[in-house]
Amino acid sequence: MKSASVLGISAYYHDAAACLLVDGRIVAAAQEERFTRKKHDERFPAHAIAYCLEEARLKIEDIDHIAFYEKPLLKFERLLESYIASAPRGLRSYLMAMPLWLGQKLWLADDIRRELGIDAPILFGDHHESHAASAFYPSPFEEAVVLTIDGVGEWTTSSIAHGDGAALTMLRVMRFPHSVGLLYSAFTYFTGFTVNEGEYKVMGLAPYGEPTYVNAIRDHVVEIHDDGSIRLNLEYFEFVHGLTMTGGGFERLFGGAARRPDSPVTQREMDLARSVQEVVEEIMLRMARAAHAETGSRRLCLAGGVALNCVANGRLLREGPFEEVWIQPAAGDAGGALGVAYAIWHRHLENPRVSAEQRGDWTPGAGAAADDLPAYADEMQGSLLGPRFDDEAIAAWLRDQNIAADRVDRAALPMRVARLIADGKVVGLFQGRMEFGPRALGCRSIIGDPRSPSMQSVLNLKIKFRESFRPFAPAVLREHVAEWFELDTESPYMLLVADVAASRRVPAPAGAESLWGIEKLKVPRSTIPAVTHVDNSARIQTVRRADNPLYYDIISAFKELTGCPIIVNTSFNVRDEPIVCTPEDAYRCFMKTEMDVLVLESHLITKLGVRAFP
Repeated sequence: MKSASVLGISAYYHDAAACLLVDGRIVAAAQEERFTRKKHDERFPAHAIAYCLEEARLKIEDIDHIAFYEKPLLKFERLLESYIASAPRGLRSYLMAMPLWLGQKLWLADDIRRELGIDAPILFGDHHESHAASAFYPSPFEEAVVLTIDGVGEWTTSSIAHGDGAALTMLRVMRFPHSVGLLYSAFTYFTGFTVNEGEYKVMGLAPYGEPTYVNAIRDHVVEIHDDGSIRLNLEYFEFVHGLTMTGGGFERLFGGAARRPDSPVTQREMDLARSVQEVVEEIMLRMARAAHAETGSRRLCLAGGVALNCVANGRLLREGPFEEVWIQPAAGDAGGALGVAYAIWHRHLENPRVSAEQRGDWTPGAGAAADDLPAYADEMQGSLLGPRFDDEAIAAWLRDQNIAADRVDRAALPMRVARLIADGKVVGLFQGRMEFGPRALGCRSIIGDPRSPSMQSVLNLKIKFRESFRPFAPAVLREHVAEWFELDTESPYMLLVADVAASRRVPAPAGAESLWGIEKLKVPRSTIPAVTHVDNSARIQTVRRADNPLYYDIISAFKELTGCPIIVNTSFNVRDEPIVCTPEDAYRCFMKTEMDVLVLESHLITKLGVRAFP
């Protein structure tokens, strides 16, 4: 194996990111939004690249290979052919898109070289092959089926691949305009949320509704085949030739116009969310069964934006044909930067791959309680791949800003934080390396007591400033997950949903069965109500000490105090802002919300005796 560094880049659509591999190992990865503070920033990831280089102590001139995650010429071909096929209806959309393509996107290699300030060759991957590479190569599996599902790349909207060692073979693809991701996004738009951002809101809204529209969707909107391939009825969609996702066909079929953003959510939107969620789950199950029948593999890897649908993932694990499932934590386009870097390392440079399974670091079905087990042995390092700020740097920043803080010894810190949580305080936790991907996993998190009946509403309305129906995730010690949830496997990246264990549920009060919609939120359902959704489900994060020692120790201390090995975990940000990156970001967020305590590594800050940040 020849020593080499590979810089992977994704940009110009949404969630721009950079990833740096050195000798086949991830050194750093981050999304551009975390540095620019523009959510889903699609611009060239100059800040993310600068961070990756700084983490590796390299200059851009030291990088051996630079790769972009998709092929812009093929994407332009798809756009052009789609406009021609729908003419003259697509003229307005065509006139809006072409200046950007002709002025920038067709000359992407030149643009990247200019942004980086170098004259070097730029390699281009394929969008869905980048997704597939991001799912398989970092996984612990030596061999697996790889399923990628999103809106659209160049032409492909979903793919089935097979990974074996360093080989990754694309088996089948589904092509635009027939797309599971675009189907879900159409309902995201129609229910009044932002496409490419609000899909998780639709998922969270679904349990409040009934599957009223499932038959209408299947009869009119999408034809579903036995192998999971689909055909959309384009009479109901506008995205091929227009500037919106849906039009008159949706309005006539689903009883009126699309919901206006920020208007009240009605029972119709809840029922639409539930219905499309059930349809998409069925499509994914059929895809998985077809992939299993074709390959005989026992393992499944997932990536693409639809792989962030943790409800569908949980159902795949429970009802699908695979014994084990691994999901790329940065499953969306940000993860394409990681995938193309891996593809260059293993496929273009023909370097061998030694999986965790092959090394013996990971054993299928190994028990979770054994003290000698390593961290969950994929190559993502807990997805903690972003910037870190040590205690001395934070102390210097606090002095410079004249902010009072109590510095706590590391050994005493977990119990100190656990007592605050047990007392009902909401804590902003900033420690270690920032997470890569959309989920906060204990390093840029807001944490609280899951036993509190009021915690869910307090977090949504007073801290996150977001819709009241949104659920929160439990972070649970890995060795105790099966005692509290109907799950006994790894879920380190908060990408699996399972029900709260029956033994932890509480009887519903009289009349609860007659409640509809948001009224269901008022009903206590378990002894951990803050993390129990209205259908008794939870989006679970399992935590091992080897992955994140301080985070594990806080939860362990909370268990020692309360008997509960679980805390609430939500991302450290407010609505319409990215997750915090720096101590300054964290302090700003702390001061403009009703959080009680901020933890910056070993420094504890309260709002008493500190001045507001300018």
